Amino acid sequence: MFDLHRLRLLRELKHRGTLAAVAQALSYAPSSVSQQLSQLEAEVGVPLLEPVGRRVRLTEQAEILVAHTEAILQRLERAEADIAASLTDLNGTLRIASFQTAALTLVPTALGLLRELHPHLRVHVTHMEPEKALPALQARDFDLIVAEEYPGNPNPRPAELQQEDLLDDTLHLALPMPADGTETDDPMAALLSLADHPWVMEPEGTAARHWAMSLCRNAGFEPDVRFDTTDLLLHVRLVEQHHAAAFLPDLVWSGRPPTVPLRHLPRGRRTRRVFTVVRRGRTQHPAIQACRDALRRASALHSQQA
Repeated sequence: MFDLHRLRLLRELKHRGTLAAVAQALSYAPSSVSQQLSQLEAEVGVPLLEPVGRRVRLTEQAEILVAHTEAILQRLERAEADIAASLTDLNGTLRIASFQTAALTLVPTALGLLRELHPHLRVHVTHMEPEKALPALQARDFDLIVAEEYPGNPNPRPAELQQEDLLDDTLHLALPMPADGTETDDPMAALLSLADHPWVMEPEGTAARHWAMSLCRNAGFEPDVRFDTTDLLLHVRLVEQHHAAAFLPDLVWSGRPPTVPLRHLPRGRRTRRVFTVVRRGRTQHPAIQACRDALRRASALHSQQA
C-alpha cells in the first residue's frame, strides 16, 4: 500500500511546481521532500519525476497517482464534514480568501453573523485576488474563496471545485472630471470621449485588466494606462482628484453614494459575477455551509442598500 503522506507530497508538487515551494508551504527542508518522493518512487516501482532544465515535472504514472490522491483526499474531507455535522457546536479554523471589494463590503458583515451564531469558530481571512486564490484553494491553503468573473472572461472550472453565486455586481465608467449634466445615451460614445485621458486599471495578467482593455479597444481606442494597482480604493481616489478614468464596481461604495460621476457601460459588458468556491469534498462541512449562508445574507443586505 502506498504511503498517503508521500502521495500528498507528490500532489503538492503538481500544484506548487517546485520542490522548494512544497518545502516552504509545508515547513520542510527541500532535501526531506526530495527524499520522501524518492521513497515513493521505490514503493511504486516506476519513475515519478523527470528533469526539465533546472526543474522537475511529473511523469504520466505520477499524474495517475495524483488523480487517485485527489479522490482520496476528497473522501477524507467528506469524512471530516460528517464528523463536524455530528457535533452540536462549530469550532476549529475556517480559512477564507477574498478579493478586495468583497473583503471590504461582504466579508465583515458575514463575519459578524458567524460570530453571533458560532462564537467558537475561528475565521482567518486573507486578501487575495482570484488569479492566485483559486490555485491556492486547490493546494488546500484555503477552505473557501470569494471570487469574481468579468463579462467575456470565464474562469477555469476544475472538476474538483464547486462554485455558488452570491450576486451580480454592476460596473460603471467613472469620469475623471466634474459631471457636465449632459450624459450621453451611448455607452460607447461615453467611453470614446475618454480616449485621451489617463487611466487607472488593475495589473496586467488579471481578468479585470483583460476585460477593461477589451472594452476600450471595442470602443475604438487604446487606453493610456498610467496607474496599475489592485487597490480599488486607490482607483477611487485617483478619479476623485481628476488624475485618471476608471471602471468601478458597485461594491466599492459599500452602499454609500458614489463620490465621482458614473456612466453606464455597454449591455452585456456591465456586470461581474461574484461567487464562492470550495473543494467538492468540503461542500457539506457545517463551517462551509455556515459561511456561505452568512455571505449570502451579507450579499442580500448589500443589494437592499445599493
